Amino acid sequence: MSVIQDAILWLNDPLNWTNPDGIIARTGEHLWISAAAVALGCAVAWPLGIWLGHVGRGGAAVVTVTNLSRAIPTVALLTIFPLTVIGFGPRAIILAMALFAIPPLLANAYLGLREVDPEVRDAGRGMGLSGWQLLRKVELPLAVPYLANGFRIAAVQVIATATLAAFVNGGGLGMIISRGFGLGLNAGGGQVLAGGLLVALLCLGMEGLLALAEKALLPRALRRGAHRPPASVSDALPGEG
Repeated sequence: MSVIQDAILWLNDPLNWTNPDGIIARTGEHLWISAAAVALGCAVAWPLGIWLGHVGRGGAAVVTVTNLSRAIPTVALLTIFPLTVIGFGPRAIILAMALFAIPPLLANAYLGLREVDPEVRDAGRGMGLSGWQLLRKVELPLAVPYLANGFRIAAVQVIATATLAAFVNGGGLGMIISRGFGLGLNAGGGQVLAGGLLVALLCLGMEGLLALAEKALLPRALRRGAHRPPASVSDALPGEG
């Protein structure tokens, strides 16, 4: 029997879905870990990115943070944090995933504010808007496509990477894959493939839902002729001091 057939049989077994350690329970854990990590990342990255974009400073620092994040192995964070005062458990995993989510959130928030047309800002100031009013009524609405795009990128990346939490017994769908490897590829290859397919489907589903939400949240005035933010945010960021 092939690995694909084993995976189909494993997925068709109702017990693998409903038992306390099954797909439904593990998917709930996976989504909870991912949601908490992205929420923490938003709480840190969005205020900082919006403020830096509003004042027009820190572009070089944002580029540096975004690029450095690509060089930090997530597995290293997942194994180091439990050995600190943070300890084992969800807190260490959520913190590691949040650090992974911050760069796209920060970069897109900064870029969204900096992409606002200077003439629009000048028009707002000419109408007597204060700095806070300009940010709230003009800059933030125009930056919504970038904020939503950064959220979507961060969420999908975290959902995919949260699979690695299984290396520190952190729960989620990665536990299905990890236990499949523990059985050996001959006996557990189908389970490994099934776990990988579940993670891929979860990422694709979240990508689709967030893309629809991104479109729905776009201000009506921007929907006609709106352009998507660049795929590589670091390439589009200005090198401002």
